[in-house]
Parts: sequence; C-alpha cells; structure tokens
Amino acid sequence: MKKKILIFIITYKASFRLKKVFELIQFKKLQNYKIKILISEDNSRDDTLKIAKQIRKKNKSIVFLKDNKKRLNYGGNIKSCLNYALKNNFHYALMVHGDGQYHPKYILPIIKKLEKFDCAAVCGSRMMIRKNAIKGNMPFYKFVGNIFLTKLFNLLYSTKFTDCHSGYWIYNFKYIKKKMLSNLTNNFNFDNQMRIKLVKNKLSIKEIPIRTIYGNERSSVHLIYALRFFFETIIKKFC
Repeated sequence: MKKKILIFIITYKASFRLKKVFELIQFKKLQNYKIKILISEDNSRDDTLKIAKQIRKKNKSIVFLKDNKKRLNYGGNIKSCLNYALKNNFHYALMVHGDGQYHPKYILPIIKKLEKFDCAAVCGSRMMIRKNAIKGNMPFYKFVGNIFLTKLFNLLYSTKFTDCHSGYWIYNFKYIKKKMLSNLTNNFNFDNQMRIKLVKNKLSIKEIPIRTIYGNERSSVHLIYALRFFFETIIKKFC
C-alpha cells in the first residue's frame, strides 16, 4: 500500500518564491507515494495568496489551499497543517517553507530516511557538513550561534544532533498524536519545543545533510529566537 504523505508549504509574504518552491518539487520521483500538497497562506496581505490560488487552479488534483483569515504565526500555522494531516489520515507530513530557503529536492531523501529508521521525525541538517552552510551563505553569527546552541541542547538532553535549528521536518503519525501539539507554542520556537517534546518522550529524530540558500537576514529576529531557545531549552529540561 502506498503511503499517504502531506507536503505542507507554510508561507508568509513569499509571493514569487512560493511559485518557484512548488515548481521545484520533483513529483516524478514521488510516484511511489500518494502525495498531496497543502499551501497554508498565513494572512500575508500581499500577493502571496494570489500566487497560491494560481498554483491551486492549475493543480487541483493534488493541491489544496488553506487561507488563514487571521494570522496564526509560524508555530500556529504548522500545528494547523499537522492537525489537517491527522484529521485526513495521512501517514506522514513534510514541511516545506515557502521562502525557498529549504530546497524541495530533499523531500525524497527525508522520506526514505524516515522509512528506513521508522522514527518519529527526520529533519534536515545544515551543519552535518559545515562547509555547505558556509557555501549557502549562512551568516557567520548564525553559524557560530547554531554550533553553540546545538551543543547546549546536546549537553542538557544527552543527544547528538548536529543542527537544532532546522525548519525542514517530516513527521511520522505512527508516533506523533494530536494531544502532543496542543501545548506547543504558536511562535517561531515551535521546532525547538517539538524537538524537546519528542526527546523527552524517548522518540527518535534522525537527520540528513542539506544545503540552504540565505537571502536578507534580520539579525534582531534571530537574536530574539536565540535568547528564547537558550532559556527555553534550559527551563524545559527541569520542568
């Protein structure tokens, strides 16, 4: 039986990049699976929704569109997509960002890794091969911060992750249930909270090496993220 997989594209103010992301999905390589695409547009108030509707119109057999009338934010948007997948009995759900930072060519390798190890989740790691992060123009402050905060996480939780800050995930609903999502944040530290939740529940997360491309980075946003990650990782270890 073919596995039923939801590829959900979370997008906010991504317009022209969203179209490119969709076009880069290698559907021919995914023919052994039942693939559906969910574009979740998070109330961008620009032409992102227009582009999403165009994609939906041209690909009605496989593409669904979720137009969030009220912005859910990063974590809230992910949770709404995961709940959609659970409600519609998908086996796996794979997250792709609409801004193009994570290349869709890794979709099949991530699926294969999940199937090989029958784990709860797989995420892409930019830091398994660190030179690839540099080649992808990862800002230096982010490169150093990633190493430090990942080492902190591994020290506290006795894990061996190479990149605790990736946004490229596939989730296995054999292990991840709706009740696990309810108390996770709606903000941009969702991925860290999910990682902590799975580790604390002794559920396995695997990694695959990926390369990413960086555009304009907003250091103030990443500073807030880093501070939240730092304190949250420590606090949740002991509560």
